[in-house]
Amino acid sequence: MKKALWLLVFLVLNFGALGIGTLLMNNGPQDSWYTALNKAPWTPPGWFFGVAWTTIMICFSIYMAYLIQAKSNAKIWLLFFVQFVLNTSWNYVFFNQHLVLLGLLVIVLLTVLVGYFMLNFSKLMKQKTWLILPYFIWLIVASSLNAYVFLYN
Repeated sequence: MKKALWLLVFLVLNFGALGIGTLLMNNGPQDSWYTALNKAPWTPPGWFFGVAWTTIMICFSIYMAYLIQAKSNAKIWLLFFVQFVLNTSWNYVFFNQHLVLLGLLVIVLLTVLVGYFMLNFSKLMKQKTWLILPYFIWLIVASSLNAYVFLYN
């Protein structure tokens, strides 16, 4: 399959994950539970999350389109699927169910998995590894925000 078609596939899958996550969070950031939380001083303004996730998913889609062209196997698809599940389920666990510690576990696992993608395939992906770096960095920030909520609420 050509790169453009793989890019389209991963754009649909990744933005689909964002859509599913949004549905699962049940009005999350506007919910009275979330607004009443003691949040980290470095919590970005609400609009930033949309910009960040849009940028991340575009970069990750490009990364995955190249990766799947370079090495398509069951392991890569399984890792992508686990990433998809962890990414979407965090919204439900944290925002919908208010299970902050479980949310922290989910986001740390997601961060480790994205780090695994980044490190394990870096020789194969070479400079294209930079495309997954925004996802990894954002997950570190998001993990710190989740950890702060856990520790100070």
